[in-house]
Amino acid sequence: MLIAQLSDLHVGGGRYREELLRTAISEINALQPDLVVVAGDLTDDGYPDQYPVVKEEVAAIECPHVVVVPGNHDARNVGYLRFEDTFGARDSRVRCDVDKLQVAVVAVDSSKPDLDTGEIGREHYGWIQEGFAEAVDLRVFVCHHHLMPIPGTGRERNQVLDAGDVLSLLRHAQVDLVLSGHRHVPYVWPVAGLLLVHSGTVSTLRTRGFDEPAYNLIEVDRERISVELHVPGGRVQTLGEYPRIWPVELSARDADPLVHLQPSPSLAND
Repeated sequence: MLIAQLSDLHVGGGRYREELLRTAISEINALQPDLVVVAGDLTDDGYPDQYPVVKEEVAAIECPHVVVVPGNHDARNVGYLRFEDTFGARDSRVRCDVDKLQVAVVAVDSSKPDLDTGEIGREHYGWIQEGFAEAVDLRVFVCHHHLMPIPGTGRERNQVLDAGDVLSLLRHAQVDLVLSGHRHVPYVWPVAGLLLVHSGTVSTLRTRGFDEPAYNLIEVDRERISVELHVPGGRVQTLGEYPRIWPVELSARDADPLVHLQPSPSLAND
């Protein structure tokens, strides 16, 4: 299975570059991924004139399964309502069969109106559990904000407020992949059986830590997950290959949500 992950388009912003986004989408379409995730901050301010533009750009993605969540910039200026008018529900659950793999995707809006900080919220916990309850081959969770601090982004201020509870919830749901954006730095954290994959900004020059716009391609089979960073129109860089952890029998020790795997080395600056 091939997943394309892009985020932080920031359409309408002063450092937005249309040609970068169109190049990235053209490259993604040529690779024919099975799932495309757009992990928030599609617009720069949530204004009414920005949503029609980004809708047209995202509509150019040629994939049967496209999952979109809003980011904190999309929720500005009552933009969360415009997101619903443009893309539909801010939270979604998708089930799909891809080359004999059964996949469950649960996507949650982690943004709050006019705040940079995010939260999943306990009102979502049961709904998330239901989305991952059935037996599947791959479980994917999507939100805009990050659940772990990201190196190269300075002082940590705005990972989700309930990150600990959410990490525990996702671990016990045996989630394989967590796809996020927000900090404009591509990075991978393997934590407690979860693989947290962050994409950089795909189409702006608002970069930090990693100084080029980028998106991710994630290849999944029954034994491994590999992540590649792609610069639109430019180079490709591996972000690592990781063994599939689930399904496993959980021992009492393994059930401890604080038990974690060895974190990946920082690849953002390589």
